[in-house]
Amino acid sequence: MTSGELSDQHEDEVETLRQAIAACRICRDAPAKEGDRLPHEPRPVAVLSTTARILIAGQAPGLRVHESGLPFNDASGNRLRDWMAVSREEFYDPQKFAIVPMGFCFPGYDDKGSDLPPRRECAPLWHHRTLAVMPQVELVLAVGQYAQAWHLGSRRKKAMTETAAAWREYYFANQGPRVLPLPHPSWRNTGWLKKNPWFEADVLPVLRQHVDSLIRATIFG
Repeated sequence: MTSGELSDQHEDEVETLRQAIAACRICRDAPAKEGDRLPHEPRPVAVLSTTARILIAGQAPGLRVHESGLPFNDASGNRLRDWMAVSREEFYDPQKFAIVPMGFCFPGYDDKGSDLPPRRECAPLWHHRTLAVMPQVELVLAVGQYAQAWHLGSRRKKAMTETAAAWREYYFANQGPRVLPLPHPSWRNTGWLKKNPWFEADVLPVLRQHVDSLIRATIFG
């Protein structure tokens, strides 16, 4: 099989998976917990890619993302793009970034009006498959505790702050894609950022340099 044929096969595999994810209704039709079906029509949001070397592993879409179908299309996305020093155009270029949250659909709100955790059906069903069709990924940004639990497993610390503070332990690990744990860029974490200035001083320069180098590597092949 020629390199062109392999490339075409890869594109077909990714497109087949993309269509399967878009059609997924498991959280509504076969919830992990009986009686806990998604109360609204699912709208899976994920960006798969055959070229992106950066994978953003978030938590789950919020209501605004659910309505627009565009991941991180909110203030959290603005902060995340600022952390990486990329433009909105670059961020939404699937050749540069793949975006695979732990839950593909907006999970709804709890009694206090906060977003519920990612649906439990998504990750076991889809994440190994999405990673398998994107072997070119070199950097995983594990945004928030749920993504960190999945991508770091038993290596994760007990608290998110501890995990984020131990970023060198994961980032420089000599196995598979590099994983960089990040706090969620939500406005709710503004206080956390003020209390932990090391994040902006130590982590963001490394994040920005690596993102820039991978974007340029993707462009120039």
